Amino acid sequence: MTRNFSSPVLRDARRLVVKVGSSLVTDEGRGLDEQAIGEWCRQLAALVRDGRELVMVSSGAIAEGMKRLGWAVRPKEVHELQAAAAVGQMGLAHMYENKLRENGLRSAQVLLTHADLADRERYLNARSTLLTLLGLGVLPVINENDTVVNDEIKFGDNDTLGALVANLVDADALVILTDQKGLYTADPRKNPDATFVHEARAGDPALELMAGGAGSSIGRGGMLTKILAAKRAAGSGASTVIAWGREPDALMRLSQGEAIGTLLVADTAKHQARKRWMADHLQLRGAVVVDAGAAHKVRAEGKSLLPIGMTAVEGGFSRGDVIAVRDADGVELARGLANYAAAEARLLCRRASSEIEGLLGYSAEPEMIHRDNMVLM
Repeated sequence: MTRNFSSPVLRDARRLVVKVGSSLVTDEGRGLDEQAIGEWCRQLAALVRDGRELVMVSSGAIAEGMKRLGWAVRPKEVHELQAAAAVGQMGLAHMYENKLRENGLRSAQVLLTHADLADRERYLNARSTLLTLLGLGVLPVINENDTVVNDEIKFGDNDTLGALVANLVDADALVILTDQKGLYTADPRKNPDATFVHEARAGDPALELMAGGAGSSIGRGGMLTKILAAKRAAGSGASTVIAWGREPDALMRLSQGEAIGTLLVADTAKHQARKRWMADHLQLRGAVVVDAGAAHKVRAEGKSLLPIGMTAVEGGFSRGDVIAVRDADGVELARGLANYAAAEARLLCRRASSEIEGLLGYSAEPEMIHRDNMVLM
């Protein structure tokens, strides 16, 4: 029986991250499933035509590499996993490129490591690249850069990576396509009394008790990693759906508000979550002082901060650090992520954005702080 979610989050979501696991992408390790990947790409293209922005997070490189190398069992040695990833990533990227192009979409391959998102400058660079790709109508296909990571810095699974990407691009929702229908109160294979969880609050501790068990022999995740990913995504205000990846037209039907799989709703609205994160959890590294005109645009109009409105720079911050925006009286108006280091910012004070490249030799962004990376105080 079909019913609508009580929350319209999927129906109204304009920017979504879709994650699909290894067992689905590689048909349980038998090789890249061309038909399944083609189906997902067809739906992604339809959603883009509907005005939505999509980012794909796809596992499958190691599994495809194992198949190409003739390995039946996932290796345990890091160097062997890295070799398999290097072999398999070629086929994975090629398959997505072909299937998305068949549906009229341009694509881009993006490989990330934990260090890319832990370092503030690299975080900003990754975010800027992904948002630029979305603005160009290009669909990014993201995977962990398994070729260079090791056990100490691996995300651990692409469910976590999907949640981190949702945070990175300020997604409205994360959709995790898996080989399970969704979350049950217990393992239905072992407990006949297990009931299906249609909807719950992301981060509810009870969900972690319900979930458990390792993933397949092909992938590394399990239901628990998906529950934890939903909790992480909710930290930036993104709700999560866990659904069966072979459900016909799953992405299309979810976008229409149909109840498929398990919906884990974020408690906090996206803008509130981002404000809380930036205002409470990041240490200020410096400040810029702005004139009355810039103060009005930032506070009253919600505009980005441009260099021309800056009158002074305080501190020794780096690109990607959180800095304060203060008026001439020292009142903090906002805080956000700096696109330029303090030494560069001092050169940019009172200068037009068109002068940035001439002054610095490069231009990262036209703004000192983009409005998407700034919260009012």
